[in-house]
Amino acid sequence: MLASTLRKSLIGGLVGLALGSGAAPAQDFVPENPECIAPANPGGGWDFTCRQVGRTLQDLGLISATMQVVNMAGGSGGTAFAYVVNERNDDDDLIIAASSATATRLAQGAFPGNTMDQVRWLASVGADYGVIAVAADSPIQTLPDFFEQMATAPETIAIGGGSAVGGWDHLKVLIAAQAYGIDDVRAVRYVAFEGGGEAVTQLLAGSLQGFSGDLSEVRGFIESGDVRVLAVLAPERLAGDFADLPTAREQGIDAIGANWRGFYAPGDMSDEAYDAWVEMITELYASDEWQEVMVTNGLAPLDLQGADFEAFVAESIARIEALSREIGIIQ
Repeated sequence: MLASTLRKSLIGGLVGLALGSGAAPAQDFVPENPECIAPANPGGGWDFTCRQVGRTLQDLGLISATMQVVNMAGGSGGTAFAYVVNERNDDDDLIIAASSATATRLAQGAFPGNTMDQVRWLASVGADYGVIAVAADSPIQTLPDFFEQMATAPETIAIGGGSAVGGWDHLKVLIAAQAYGIDDVRAVRYVAFEGGGEAVTQLLAGSLQGFSGDLSEVRGFIESGDVRVLAVLAPERLAGDFADLPTAREQGIDAIGANWRGFYAPGDMSDEAYDAWVEMITELYASDEWQEVMVTNGLAPLDLQGADFEAFVAESIARIEALSREIGIIQ
């Protein structure tokens, strides 16, 4: 029951969603010193979002200066959120990477004193499918094997991810474990890290037996042969370079988990700057260059800007709050 409810409420409507922009036309604003905060250590999904979007914006000529990327780990995004609200609230040159993990922590009240309406929500740039992976030399070969060991010898299986306990990477494991048939989620030993890159490092060091994260976080480790993906949490196999990765569904585990990726901005950013950033990200998303980035990195379509994106985030937070109460993460 939990798997079905989580899957429908958190993911339903993400796959294939493409809405028109609600943004106003951009003014003459051009960021002089464009900066993107990735609220985690290098190597994770937020880091990927900042760096890849910054690079593509410059390649397209939409920004004239190189975007500075600042990694600010802490509180699963809470440190960066509080910093922006309290220290950079009127900075027109600043954008911050966000995702389903951001919505999850806001929904659970994990950013003390902070709410989504303290910032301005810019746009999405796609959805990143979740993966459950192991080190390349792991004796575990399939996702059912992984959960069978978890069910019969839970003390031998620890799985880590780049979100806090109760965060999105944790919820993805619960979705898949419940779909396999593990009713008592206390059997899932989840270890939280400040970013997916750190979790993968611990996986390769042997401190973890599994990794829960997003495909973009482990792409390089897949290509290097260090990590083996047991399952992609997608409704069907992905195209391109990831076509050989099995889904959980084809292994008899009906679990889907997609992580939206996008940006927010300081709450007192000027309307002129806000409209310009929304239009820049809109143009980026529509470009052939970004569509190629999406295919290369296994991103699914999610095209939302301005008011549409803000409404989507608000709805996501409301859904996750209700689900978190259902499974006892919050009261």
